Amino acid sequence: MSNPERVDEVKVLFVEDDPAFADMYRLKLEMDGYSVQLAGDGQEALDLLMSEDLPDLVFLDIRLPKVDGLTVLERLRAAERTHELPVVILSNYGEDEFRTRGLHMGALEYLIKANVTPAELSQGVEKWSSPLGAFEE
Repeated sequence: MSNPERVDEVKVLFVEDDPAFADMYRLKLEMDGYSVQLAGDGQEALDLLMSEDLPDLVFLDIRLPKVDGLTVLERLRAAERTHELPVVILSNYGEDEFRTRGLHMGALEYLIKANVTPAELSQGVEKWSSPLGAFEE
C-alpha cells in the first residue's frame, strides 16, 4: 500500500474524452490518495497546463476532440514551462506508428487501455511522477 504522506502531494491530470473511462480511473487514483483533475479534450488540457499549477504527471489519450493527444504532447515539449512534464500515453491505439511517435516525442510510457487496469496505472504514478523514478527513503 502507498504511503499517504507521499501520495498526498502527487497531482495528476487525466486527459480523456470518454467520461466513463475517465471517472473509473479517477476514482481509483483518488482512492489511492492522488489528486486528480480531468480534461475532456486536448484544448482543455493545454489551457489547464498553461494557466494553473502544473501537475506531477499527465495521463494523455491520443484520440481527443479539438486537439489530438500527440499535438498536445508536441506543444508541451515545445513550451519551456512544460518541457520536462512527465507524460504517460494511455490509448486504444496500439499501432507501432503511434507508439514510436509518442515515445520519440518524450512520453515516458505508451500504454494500451485494454492492457492496463486502474490499479496498475495507480501503482505506476509514483515512479512516473518522480524526477528520478524513485522517492528518497
